[in-house]
Amino acid sequence: MTDAKLYDHAKNVIPGGTGLLSKRPEMFAPEVFPAYFKAASGCRITLLDGREVTDFTTCGIGACLLGFNDEDVSTAVMKVVSAGSFSSLNPPEEVELADRLCAIHPWASWARFARTGGEIGAMAVRIARACTHRSKVAVIGYHGWHDWYLAANLKDPDALGGMWLKGLSPHGVPEELTGTVFPCMHGDFENLESVFSKHGDELAAVILEPCRHEVPEAGFLEFLRANCDKCGALLIYDEITIGWRYRFGGSHLSFGVEPDLAIFSKAMGNGYPIAAVLGRKEFFDGAAGAFLSSTYWTERIGPAAALATIDKMEKINVSAQVNNYGKQIMDVWKCAADAAGLPLDLTSEFGCLATFSFKTPASNAVRTLFTQLMLERGFLAGTGFYPTAAHGKKELDDYARAVREVFAVIAPLVKEGEEAIRAALRGPEGHVTFARLVK
Repeated sequence: MTDAKLYDHAKNVIPGGTGLLSKRPEMFAPEVFPAYFKAASGCRITLLDGREVTDFTTCGIGACLLGFNDEDVSTAVMKVVSAGSFSSLNPPEEVELADRLCAIHPWASWARFARTGGEIGAMAVRIARACTHRSKVAVIGYHGWHDWYLAANLKDPDALGGMWLKGLSPHGVPEELTGTVFPCMHGDFENLESVFSKHGDELAAVILEPCRHEVPEAGFLEFLRANCDKCGALLIYDEITIGWRYRFGGSHLSFGVEPDLAIFSKAMGNGYPIAAVLGRKEFFDGAAGAFLSSTYWTERIGPAAALATIDKMEKINVSAQVNNYGKQIMDVWKCAADAAGLPLDLTSEFGCLATFSFKTPASNAVRTLFTQLMLERGFLAGTGFYPTAAHGKKELDDYARAVREVFAVIAPLVKEGEEAIRAALRGPEGHVTFARLVK
C-alpha cells in the first residue's frame, strides 16, 4: 500500500489520522508530505517506497537531539530488551536516573517518572495541587492535551490560541473546570500581577517554559519566583522542548531562578518514551501522597535510554553543537532570501530552535510551497528546524544549495501574487491550526 493510500485508510480507523498533531502531513503540505517511515538513522529517513530524505524539520518533534537511532542509545536499549524490559519488579535504572537528574539539578532532591510530556505535565500539576490544597493554575505557553490545561478554552474557545496553538478544542473537558486556568503571555507582568492579586490565595501553580525562542525578559522569572513565594503557589518550569537543547540539564540553569518543580521529556530519551518531574525536598510528601500510578511507568527501556542519552549529551556537549549548527542554518536562510529578494524574518534567537517566516500576505501558501519544493530535492523541510548532533557539514552544504534554488523559484512567484503561488502548489495549503481530518 502506498503512503498516501495508507494515510487515507488511517483517517478512517484512527480518529485524527495519527496520535500527534505535529506529525500530520497536512501540517506541512497536504497530499504531498509523507506520513510514514520504514527506517531512520542519524538525520535521514527511509520512506515506504524506499526513497531516502534528509530531515530538516523538527527531527522527531524535538525528541531525537542525538539523531535518529543513535548507536549508543540503541545499544543500551537492546541490552535491557535482551535481559527483559519488564517484570513484576521494578527496574533499578529508574533509581539511577533519579540520582543522575538530581545531581545535575542541585535544587532538586527527588524525581517521579512517566513516559510522555503530556503525562508529566499533568503529574506536576497534580503534585502542585496536592501540596497546596488549591486548584487554580496560571499557564504561560503550551503544556499539552490534558483536561487541566485545555480548561483554559472553556470560557473562551481560543484563549490559548494567542499563546501557542489555535483551535485546541475543549470538547470533552468538564465544564466544571471553567475558571481554573489563567493563560498569560511570557513577559506580561501586568496580566500576571492581576492574576496574583485576584487569585493568589487560590493558585496552586504557575507553569511556563523558562524560554522558547529568546531569553526571558529582564526580571520576569524573578517576578514569578517572588510572587509564587508570596502567595504560596509552586513555580513549575516546563523543559520538555527547550530542555537539553539550549543547555545541558535545562535552560533554567542559565537564568539563576530556581523552580519548585521542573518537567522533562522529549530529548531526554532520544526517541524512547521517558518523562520526569523533579522537585524540591519540601514537596516530597505532597508527591508521595498524591495518587500517581501506572503500569508502564515502571518499564525499563525509558530509564535505560535516558541514562545513555544524558551521558552522551554531556560527553559531546550537544547543546553547543546544535546551537552553533542552527545559527549556521539561520544564516543560510537569511543569505538565500537576500540573494533572491524574498522577504523573510528570522523568528528565533536560538539556533537550537531555529525558525523563520515569510513576510508576505500569502505566507502560508509560500510556506507550503517551500516544503513541497524542498521535498522534491530530497529534504523534509519547513519554517522551523531543530538541529541534531547527526547533522554535519555535508548535510548543511546540500541543504543550503537546495534552499538557494527553492528561494530563487519562490521569489518571482511572490512578486506575481497569491494566484501564482497557489497555482504552483500540488495540493491544498498546509494547516495552521488544529483541524478535524475525519471524512
